[in-house]
Amino acid sequence: MTMGKPAGVRGPYAKSAQRSREIIEAATIVFATHGYRGGSLRDIARQLNLSLTSIVHHFGTKYELLEAVLERADKTVGTGLTAFEFEEDCAERGVVPATLGRVRSNLERPELLRLLAILAAEASAPEHPAHDWFIDRYRNKRASLAEAFAFDRTKGRIDSERDPQLLSRLLIGTWDGIQLQWLIDPSIDMEKPMRAFFEWAVPEALTPDA
Repeated sequence: MTMGKPAGVRGPYAKSAQRSREIIEAATIVFATHGYRGGSLRDIARQLNLSLTSIVHHFGTKYELLEAVLERADKTVGTGLTAFEFEEDCAERGVVPATLGRVRSNLERPELLRLLAILAAEASAPEHPAHDWFIDRYRNKRASLAEAFAFDRTKGRIDSERDPQLLSRLLIGTWDGIQLQWLIDPSIDMEKPMRAFFEWAVPEALTPDA
């Protein structure tokens, strides 16, 4: 019996998935340029030479599209937009090497970082549609980093007297601030000041491969 090639996703489902990716990519550009308030579904449709009806068919509302854009921006890395397993990297190598690796990979995706920076500023207003999304995002980031720092303590990667909760908040604030400066002026070195932060906060965690 002749074995055929494994069946992949094809036909209308594949086309629909591809179209959704194209819409998310176009929306990323529009929202990163004009913000959520300033960017419209019509602008996104115009980017792709599609009708407004086609955009709404894939994403029922502007906010549904925004959520898809934010999730993509927050969970991918590099130009290939592949998933970045940050928590797994933290567990395997430690928070410091994982963070510095993420910092280096972020150099390849300025448009996604710009999108997050713009929308985070907009969403500081309680009435913004993404306000709760960003509250959850930062709450989850603080918790996961604190857990990772606590795990590093158990593994002897950082001093047992270190406060994981405090380190988590300090790392997020430093990381966001340095990243924003780099977005404004790409000539600024992002990795060097991040490494300096770790040299100050947890010098014992810096490894040769960090």
